[in-house]
Amino acid sequence: MNSEGAKPHAWRPEHLHLAVTAAGVALWAWNVDSDLFTMDERGFELWGLPWRDAVTFEQLSAHIHPADRDRVRAAFAATRAVLGSYETDFRILIGEEIRWIAARGQGEDVGIVGRTMFGIFLDVTGRKQAEEGHELLAGEMSHRVKNLLAIASGLTAITSRSAASKEDMARDLTERLTALGRAHDLVRPLPNSQGGAALLGDLFSVLLAPYDDMGAFSGRIRVAVERMGVGEKAATSLALVIHELATNSMKYGALSEQTGTLDVSSATDEDIISLTWVERGGPTVEAPDKAAGFGSQLVKRSISGQLGGSIDHDWSEGGLIVTLHLNRSRLAS
Repeated sequence: MNSEGAKPHAWRPEHLHLAVTAAGVALWAWNVDSDLFTMDERGFELWGLPWRDAVTFEQLSAHIHPADRDRVRAAFAATRAVLGSYETDFRILIGEEIRWIAARGQGEDVGIVGRTMFGIFLDVTGRKQAEEGHELLAGEMSHRVKNLLAIASGLTAITSRSAASKEDMARDLTERLTALGRAHDLVRPLPNSQGGAALLGDLFSVLLAPYDDMGAFSGRIRVAVERMGVGEKAATSLALVIHELATNSMKYGALSEQTGTLDVSSATDEDIISLTWVERGGPTVEAPDKAAGFGSQLVKRSISGQLGGSIDHDWSEGGLIVTLHLNRSRLAS
């Protein structure tokens, strides 16, 4: 409510321009007959294009991500039949950069002037990246929970076969689940205040401890790797990879059998350290004949993205062999 005697602010065109600029809004106009698109300077900047008087919709749509192009064309063609306001989100390509754009306007020719429709573009890249991050996190958490349940089930089955009594089974299973909990803690991001994460060998030993000493003999897992520190940034990524490999071995590989063994070793070639994961004594393994699951994608993303390395699988007759080629400096950071 205005104070007594105060007059409402009189909006001027320059005030509107300042407000639009402050909001990061790009203005556009589309002639539905000629197919000409005009935009303000912010619009051409948003699309990464040099200023010009007008562009055709086809010229503009050439910069839309191929996966979204047909959908956006159909959406704009249908806007004249849409009742009320509409909003369409899509990706555009600016060199190798991908931006998310929201196009907003009024449908059913509402506000059309001289056969021209008006609307705005907004850069919603930050919002979309946040949404994708949340979806990825939700998928990762769902995957981890399913894996933990599968591991717990496998641990229970193996413990029941080797325990002499229900008391022994309860004790052994509790110890293994506790060790699994300690290992799972390493898969979570570390607080910045914790300093260096761990030695490479210790990281493997802690993560693999829940699966050792529960077969036909103790010490079926052997870790012999170079003594080097793993940095905070690399620790979570590497722990996630080890956890995923161990989970798969527990479900399908050597660790699913009482007589199965696992050998982890390392070799160095200048700036690259290679970690070799060798499974023996398990069931026959075969290369998957379908698209990689979420866990495999997670491993590849961690190895190539966070650790700057690569991963090789050898589905040999004796058992799975996995080789991780990691950048030493990235591993220590």
